[in-house]
Amino acid sequence: MFKNKKTIIIAMLVLLLAMVGCSGNTDKDGQEGSIDQTLGESLDYKIIGIDAGAGVVQAAERAVEEYGLKYTVQTSSGAAMTQALSDAIRDENPIIVTGWSPHWKFAEYDLKYLEDPKLIMGEAENIHTIVRLGLKNDMPNAYEILNNFYWTPEDMESVMLEIYHGTDIEVAAQNWIDNNEDIVKEWTDGISAVNGDSIKLAYVAWDTEIASTNVIGLVLEDMGYDVTLTQVEAGPMWAAVASGDADAMVAAWLPGTHADYMESYADEVEDLGPNLEGAKIGLVVPTYMEDVNSIEDLME
Repeated sequence: MFKNKKTIIIAMLVLLLAMVGCSGNTDKDGQEGSIDQTLGESLDYKIIGIDAGAGVVQAAERAVEEYGLKYTVQTSSGAAMTQALSDAIRDENPIIVTGWSPHWKFAEYDLKYLEDPKLIMGEAENIHTIVRLGLKNDMPNAYEILNNFYWTPEDMESVMLEIYHGTDIEVAAQNWIDNNEDIVKEWTDGISAVNGDSIKLAYVAWDTEIASTNVIGLVLEDMGYDVTLTQVEAGPMWAAVASGDADAMVAAWLPGTHADYMESYADEVEDLGPNLEGAKIGLVVPTYMEDVNSIEDLME
């Protein structure tokens, strides 16, 4: 009888210890892992980036070095980054991504930029319209329309978000034009239409530039131009305008992201100034990460 009681007591103690052990490996949200796990450990010390060599990735890598972070910037693609962000937000898991605005993700999700006291990621940028030399004389009407082209980050994000949700690119661009006739009129007012004159626009495959180039391309078409849109990488885009292979682009991020290209081609192109102000790059997290507000918060 005594042996049986002793056996039962030992079994109960073993069960109790097992239960305590299991509870110690589950956090308050039921997620597996240690409740003492640091933010860095929960993220595997990774910042989710986009293409290797992209300006925002290079800036993030500089930030990691300058702030002395243990993190590495994991390169992928824009689509992979936004998918990782979407997956994390669905489960309210922590995540840090390289971000830039305008971008549809800021219209889709509640996000925030981490403060950057050392300004390693750079200050706000503008997106400029760049045209080939001689365009003003060769195509004065197109030149004036491009010179007048100006919209806001919210305008651009609305087109981007519609595309993200599955609308055809040209349809999304045309929808914005139809819903913002007053803005488009400011670009074209007093300018005569042409009859099939050819114009070539170059752009990079960023969501921002896909939106802006398709919008201005359709506006030029409505003014009688035969518009060709050519998608290339950033370097060839600048080279095409400088050489005259393309007539214009509305995709120059200055003074930071495309600074090297501007320095190289400054005497071979004409800068018409910003078509959008307040563009930005940085490290981005969901707003539910309430205790993470600055890059300095990532220091351990």
